[in-house]
This record gives sequence, structure tokens and C-alpha cells, in this order.
Amino acid sequence: MAITRRAALALSGLLLAAIPTPALAIGPHPANGPDPAALSAAIAARPGDPAAGVVARVTVDGRVWRGAAEDPVSGRPVAPNAAFRIGSINKPFVAAVLLQLSAEHRIDLDGTVQQYLPDIELTDAFQQVTVRQLLNHTSGLPQAVEGPDVTDNDGLIAQRFGLEPLEEVAQRTLHPKNGPKPSQAFPPGTRQQYNSFNYRLAGLVIERVTGHSIKEEVTARILKPLGLRHTEVPEGRPEMPEPHLTGWFPNNAHIPTDVSEQGGNPESMVSTPADLDRFLRALLDGELLAPQQMQDLLALPRDASGRPVPYHDAGDCLFGPDKGRACYSAGLMAIPLQDGTLVWGKTGHDLGYSDGVFATSDLSKRLVYSVGTGPGTFAPALRLAATVFGPFAR
Repeated sequence: MAITRRAALALSGLLLAAIPTPALAIGPHPANGPDPAALSAAIAARPGDPAAGVVARVTVDGRVWRGAAEDPVSGRPVAPNAAFRIGSINKPFVAAVLLQLSAEHRIDLDGTVQQYLPDIELTDAFQQVTVRQLLNHTSGLPQAVEGPDVTDNDGLIAQRFGLEPLEEVAQRTLHPKNGPKPSQAFPPGTRQQYNSFNYRLAGLVIERVTGHSIKEEVTARILKPLGLRHTEVPEGRPEMPEPHLTGWFPNNAHIPTDVSEQGGNPESMVSTPADLDRFLRALLDGELLAPQQMQDLLALPRDASGRPVPYHDAGDCLFGPDKGRACYSAGLMAIPLQDGTLVWGKTGHDLGYSDGVFATSDLSKRLVYSVGTGPGTFAPALRLAATVFGPFAR
């Protein structure tokens, strides 16, 4: 889904790329539990918000708030445990599997991608890209080219059921039928640029090393051990479980269209607020990874001076003392708050869905949300983030 993925790249810095609004600048910094009134107000529909419902889960100091805002298109209530498509929140799942394989000495993070994917012809410019550079987005690889290229919303809606093997994504991206082969965005390891193609190749590495599908590895290593019974890798099966948050997307006539059912790619996932909260808690608490792999998970790529490497363009990593430098580790992003606290998490976007899962380093404050995509998508998410975490560092 070409436009979908490009849009996801543009939106992937949801909490980082948006300029703080007055609500962010003055948002409360809660203690002793969530503030139900403030959280309900944060997700309540306002003029300019997307035409879609909202589902959210907040934990503060061990106390949980679950909330949902009515779907304004259908007029139906949204269940607080509604399922949704998680988009690029699948990246921490993929990263966790790769890091587990590293702990088992089945993958060398500093080994080249080419040695694990000998049948994927990498040009000379990309021969030395490592697995670690895929995970932390410092590969310099081209952006993923996925599915038929479409130029309008009607085309995007019509082709949403497509499922494309990871091998086809790799071949289309690296060896386009029309036009020259892609060049490096930058020498590997010198800069950072968020890029879903890194994780398409990472998924392929997992499949080649294990001989199993992404679904099999994620299910066996993460979903079953953590008891995530409402999370799945549907492998292109379009149906959504019940209850689910309806994903609305405007067609060319600006009429909201239900796009909840769709294909995706072999890494696409569906989950719920409670399951994603459980996953992030386990990931950051060391339940899934050994100490060395925890270091690999949270390490930002750095230059010879010890500073995070520069971010390649101006669209991301815009907060804190290292603004303009790397803010992505292995599958996660780091957001500094004004009080010095660091928040870890990830945003995700699929057609009709814009999601996020974030937690402070000590796990005392956690947020999971999903809202509809389209104009105004950022607003409810930013209001939630302000209410839960307080102001970001400038």
C-alpha cells in the first residue's frame, strides 16, 4: 500500500514532529493515579478532530483508566477494549524477536544483511549494511516501495486488501523495473532516517534464520509467553475481531469510508490497549530480553564523540537537548520531558488508524491509544500525551 506507507513515514513522528500546542505547554503532570476528568476531556471530540472514535488506556502509579470516545460517523459507542490495527507498533515486536535471536547467537547484530539474505541482491552501496543498522534506522537504504502506486484516496481505499510478501517488497524497492537503482541516502551508520524498509528486511532476516514466518516467531516468542490473547499477526486476513475500533478514511468526495478490513504486509498486526500495555511493560522491564539485549534495545546510535548521530532531515526528533539528532533505538523512540524524564514508545499508522504506546522509563506512567486518521489526527493524541506525561523538553 504505497501511499499508506509513505504517509506512515510522514506521520511516524506524531508526538515528536508536532509543534507543542498551549495544551502541551501547560498540561498537568499527574501523580497518585490518572485524572479521569482530564483524560475524558482529552479524548472528547472537538472541532477539527478526525471523524473517528478514540480508544485509550492510561496507567499512572499503578492505577488504570480506560476510556473511549463515541464514533461520530456511526454514532455508536466504542468499547474501551476495542481492537485496532497497530501499524508500525509492530516494529518493537520485530526488534524483540531479532534481539532474542541475537542472545541465542543465531544472529550477529553487526553482521551484514547480505550474509543473512544472500538471494536479495544488494548493490555495492548497501553491501555493508548491518542488522543493527536496520533496527536503529541508520542503514541509508531507500524508503520502502510497497504495492501498486496510487495517487488518490479512492485508489488507496480500493487496493487496501493487497498482501505482498516481504521478498516482493525488497525486490521492488531495490530493483525497480523502471528507473535507476536507488542510491544511498547517507553512508550506513552516519545518520538516522526512519524507514519501514529497514524492518521489511529485518522481518526477512528472521524468516530466513528461523525457517518460520514472522507470525510464527512473534506468536511463539511474545504473544503466547505474555498471554496476549487479543493480539495477532493476521497475515492478510482482512476481518477484524469484535469489538473493534472502526477505521475511517475519507474518499475523494471527502466521505468517511470504513477501511477496517484490509490486507497489509506479513508483519501487520492487530491488538488491544490492554495487550499493548502488557507488551510494552514486559519489553521495558526486561521480561523478554536479557541484560545485553536490553542495552541493544535502548541504545541510540552515536557518533565518535558520543552524541546521537544527526537525523537526516527536519521531520523528526525535534525535542530535547539533542533535537535534530537520533531519537530512535531498536524499534522504539525516545522522547525527553521537560522535567528530565525519558519516555519510550512507538507510534503506528495503518489506513484508518493512528496509534501510540508510550511509557516513562520507570513504567509509572503509560499510555496506549488509537484514533482515526485524516485531518486533525494529532489533536486527541497530543492532548492525551500532555495530560499523562506533562510538557516535552524544548
